[in-house]
Amino acid sequence: MNWGTKAVLALATFMTFIIVLAVFMFNSKTDALVDNDYYEKGIGYTKDYTRKEQVKKDHAQPVLTISAENITVQFKENAKGKITLMRTADKSLDRAVSFETDTARQVVIPAGTLRKGSWRLIADWVSNEKAYLYEQEITIK
Repeated sequence: MNWGTKAVLALATFMTFIIVLAVFMFNSKTDALVDNDYYEKGIGYTKDYTRKEQVKKDHAQPVLTISAENITVQFKENAKGKITLMRTADKSLDRAVSFETDTARQVVIPAGTLRKGSWRLIADWVSNEKAYLYEQEITIK
């Protein structure tokens, strides 16, 4: 076998390798770290940033109490909004709960149905006609 044949075989092997990788890439699952609606979220970034800063300004950070049975979110004032629990490992396990605080200004979310592990809690609420947004990483044990 001469050097020309070896060069053609090497080039054909490399091209086959690239084609196999391309097919594998297109058939693999999408990356869970990339949002499908990143453009819309980018447009609303200023609004979210303002609401997060409002939490700091008003010292309205909710107090979280996490147990095996419940997640209790205690607010400074009466509030109405939505709490989203995002599973960092699997988007299909995400949960959203609309709420209005009780007389003790708290919301109790049952944690028995949630898988153990790392979650991101996102509280989006209105209190005294002011909008707030709070995010925190939590661990269900």
